[in-house]
Formats: sequence, C-alpha cells, structure tokens
Amino acid sequence: MKKVFLSAMAFAAIVSAVSLTSCSDEDTPNNQEPDVPTVKTEELSGTVEGTLTLDASKEYHLTGTLTVPDGATLEIPAGTTIKAAKGFDKYILVAQGGKINAKGTADKPIILTADSEDATSGYWGGLIINGKAPISGASAGTTAGTEVDNNQIYGGTDAADNSGVIEYVQLLYTGARSSADIEHNGLTLNGVGNGTTISNVYIAEGADDAIEFFGGSVNVSNLLAVNCDDDMFDFTQGYCGTLSNCYGRWEAGFTSTEEDPRGVEADGNLDGNGPDHTPQADFKIENMTIENLAEEQAMQDAIKVRRGAKATITNALVLGTGVIEELVDLQDSKGNAADGTSIQVTKGATNVEKDTNEKNPAGAVVEIADGNTGCPTTDFGWTGYEL
Repeated sequence: MKKVFLSAMAFAAIVSAVSLTSCSDEDTPNNQEPDVPTVKTEELSGTVEGTLTLDASKEYHLTGTLTVPDGATLEIPAGTTIKAAKGFDKYILVAQGGKINAKGTADKPIILTADSEDATSGYWGGLIINGKAPISGASAGTTAGTEVDNNQIYGGTDAADNSGVIEYVQLLYTGARSSADIEHNGLTLNGVGNGTTISNVYIAEGADDAIEFFGGSVNVSNLLAVNCDDDMFDFTQGYCGTLSNCYGRWEAGFTSTEEDPRGVEADGNLDGNGPDHTPQADFKIENMTIENLAEEQAMQDAIKVRRGAKATITNALVLGTGVIEELVDLQDSKGNAADGTSIQVTKGATNVEKDTNEKNPAGAVVEIADGNTGCPTTDFGWTGYEL
C-alpha cells in the first residue's frame, strides 16, 4: 500500500491542524488488474479551519477528536463513511458557532461507525453538537461545559441558533467512557437551537443513551434507537423542543450494564440540582414506540418524567415481551414531574409490572388507553433495519 501525505502548504488552504493521510492501492503487478476497485482512505482528527468538505468516494478513519470550532464548517456529503478507531477521544464535536452539514439521503446515508468488525457498544465516542440556545440555570444566558471536555461551552440566549443539518445519518457502536460519570452518547445535543435541522437518524449498539438533549430548543424527527445501553431518549437541563416519530427497541438477547435503563428519562434541570432554575424542561414527544423484546433485561420505566420536567407525550405505544417495571413514573426523590405533564400511551407490552403511581402530581394527566399507534415503521426503511 502506498501512503501519500499532503504537504502543509496544500493542506492549509483547506483545514488547519487536521490530520489527513491519503492512501491508495496503486501498486499492482504489471498487466494485472486489481481484484476490487481501489478505495482511498484518509485520516481525520484535529481542528477544522474554514470549510472542510469530505469526499464520498473515500473512506475516512477518525483517529482522534475532530473539532469544528466557531466559524468553521464540516461538510459531509451523502454516501460518506467515517470509521472511528477505538477510544474515548475518538469523536466529532461541533463547537458553538461551528456548523456540520451532514446531508445524507435515503439511498446514500452517511455512516459513522467503528473501524473493527468485532466492535461492541462503547467502542468510540460519538457526535456532539454545542449550540447557543438556552439551558436551565440560575440566570438567563447560563452556559455550561461539555461533559467530555469542560473547555467546550454550550448554552446562551439564542433559541433559533443554527448548528447545521443532520439528515440520514447512522451512528453505530458509540458511547465510549472515561469513567462511570463521564461518557459519550450516540448523539449529544448541548444547547442546540431550533435553527438546526435533525431528521432521519439511526443509532444502534451504543453505550449510555442513544440521544440526550442538554437544554436547547432543537426539534428532532424520525429517530430509530436499537440496543442502547441506558436510555433511549434522554432530556435534561431545560430542553424545550419536540421529538417526533421516534422508535426505541431492545432486541431479544440484549442486556444492559446500567442500573436503571429506560425508554424515556426526563429531568427538568441538570441532575435535579436546580429546582429553582429556569427554564425547566418543557418538551413534546409525538408518535413514539418503545419496545422491549429482551427477556433477560428488565426496563425500569418505559416513561420516566421527574425533577420539574413538563412533558406532553401524545400517541405513544409500548410493546414487547420483556419486563417493564413501570409503564409511566412521574415521581422522584429529587422532585416529581411538573404540573401540566400529559401522557397518552397504549400498553401493548405483555409483561408490565405496574402501570403508574397512585400519587402522581395533582396537575399531571396519565391516560393509558387503547388506540395509540406509536411511530410509523415505514420511516426507517433507509436504515436497512427491519422493524
């Protein structure tokens, strides 16, 4: 294999401090054609400067953290594959003021995965986006440090902040951790504004949560989460947006390493330590299915709303044969769900130990009834995963 390193002068016009190694299988014997088409590979890491546009005809190897700082843009065209090396520091982070335009299509999705066929959950980090939208705090404009790198700030006052576009993107084998308290999700949205477009995302075989919203106002649609280790859909720190058409599944044989894995977990403020902070989470979920087919793995709650969060959940459906300890739980030692919480759910699961608490907040409504259809399964044909 022949390795060609880009010169610093040619490379600086595109990106600063980003490691890109171009390789191609050009050395074939005379008068012989290669058995397979040549695939060029390049290594990615460092800090983007200006606009870095990837090439879908190449395969990219993420060998370290790739950061998109304020003023920079990462363009990922349809059909691009990025394979990450193993490790906590292998992730993509879009900082405040940076943009990612990952515009896949149903026929040519963008795939972010591991570089090993033997990969399991937690192999590499994941995708993090930091925006300038509000998060809960003691005062307006509160900011916070990213869990995996406190030097990267998120939050602010711009609810309409735009961090770019994510469409038809797959995130596989994510969730690497450095400790029990510092770990990646598949997709982490930190103070992301509703000027950002996120739709058609598939997250599978990841440690920690499939997706977690730390404040912000971004709306996300058409999300499929399969075999996430902890929560399927996690909301905290004052998130005020809408998640629509979302499907979370544990397959038969799945097991979790977490103590309290859930379908939905929602906190009004970060870790329940700011009950007087504003804004508290006030969000919507529309057209959701949660399914536990894992006979050996109990789900603590299908839907858990607590610590001052207000949730409006419509057309939810819970399925499966695995144990679900409680269908809807609105109580917590650090504070219950907010008054005005409204949940409409159909219990299609066959092994639910308890429907809900007898003493839910007085202003909350939990309607467990037939008729909800949940998430349309036709939304996810592009993933290749059969529901």
